Amino acid sequence: MLTIFAVLALFSLMPERSRFLPSWSGFAIGFALIALMIGVRLGGNRPRWLRVERWAMLAVSTVLLAITLFVVAFLVMEILIEPTKYAGQQLLTAGMEAWVTNILAFSIVYWDLDRGGPENRASASAASPDWLFPQAELVDEVARGWRPGYVDYLFLAFSTATAFSATDAAPLTARAKLLMMLESCISLATLAIVASRAINILG
Repeated sequence: MLTIFAVLALFSLMPERSRFLPSWSGFAIGFALIALMIGVRLGGNRPRWLRVERWAMLAVSTVLLAITLFVVAFLVMEILIEPTKYAGQQLLTAGMEAWVTNILAFSIVYWDLDRGGPENRASASAASPDWLFPQAELVDEVARGWRPGYVDYLFLAFSTATAFSATDAAPLTARAKLLMMLESCISLATLAIVASRAINILG
């Protein structure tokens, strides 16, 4: 829930010229998701509602990623077509907000996709893993039955956005590799073009 609100808050803080939705729409989506999560918990965690919650999270994360991709593409085109349209501080703020949003949104996607989601990972019905974490192989050093938590997927998303490659967790499936490639491309465009242009203007 905290990650979702952080992402939506970042969208609301973006400059108006690079914003595709009204500032209040993000918080409306966030409160709707929170209400769904509370309803699932109060409803006894029934499997059907857990699936609804998971797919709602994935749908919102996908929309946020699509918006982030459009924002980055829009900023790049603005830099190429009209380089003096944005001030350096404004461009740097928009670029860093898009970069952080990219990390947080992908962390939610990784969290909800790997082995069928958090509820399936906690049970014996978990599907095949999309990522191989090193703790899974260190049986003697790590407690038996170890499962990745949200922080593990947040670190995976952060590493992919900064190193542009896999670090500690190895992708095992095609969708995992494609998702990491997409995240790296968004991050590379944000840092190499948007942020560097902003720093150049400020300098």
